[in-house]
Amino acid sequence: MSDLLRRHADGKTRCGWCSDDPVYVAYHDREWGFPPRLDRRLFEKVCLEGFQAGLSWLTILKKRANFRAAFEDFEIERVARFGKRDVTRMLRDAGIVRNRAKIESAMTNARRALELIEERGSLLRYFADYRVERPFGGSWEAESVESKALSKDLKKRGWNFVGPTTMYAFMQAVGLINDHAEGCDFRAAAERARRTAAARRG
Repeated sequence: MSDLLRRHADGKTRCGWCSDDPVYVAYHDREWGFPPRLDRRLFEKVCLEGFQAGLSWLTILKKRANFRAAFEDFEIERVARFGKRDVTRMLRDAGIVRNRAKIESAMTNARRALELIEERGSLLRYFADYRVERPFGGSWEAESVESKALSKDLKKRGWNFVGPTTMYAFMQAVGLINDHAEGCDFRAAAERARRTAAARRG
């Protein structure tokens, strides 16, 4: 079996990056590549991808419940109202990544997200413009033409920590592209979820 795939003890074949850690397995099987239905979950993914820079994604996943508590479940309007006291509070919170720039970035991005929702109706509609229809390319890339375009547009709108590599990881995570490897037992389910999401949005 190639490095792109890995057979686990439960007999399932998963993408090669997925370790045996149950948190990672659950994330791979139920979330990675499956489109969220709520704007706040898209916003959460943008924020957490930004916090992940320089760390492993597994570290972020294991802290996600703490992040949700600190950021009030990533309700965009609430985070947009955060101020200096919230920054201080989170810098004391050992359960999250205590990085001032990243914390303040999430607050800034919440305000920019509200502007985008006002313009486009929802984050779901905006990000759908960057949905990619192409087969798995045989390897996992660091960025793409689409992630560069998304990064450029978000930066123009005032978002932070949204570089092309971060945005490609975001696109993979929320099903804007199906990057489950060919042969992964969960690729077909992710593709069905993508098609259902596209039909729902018309």
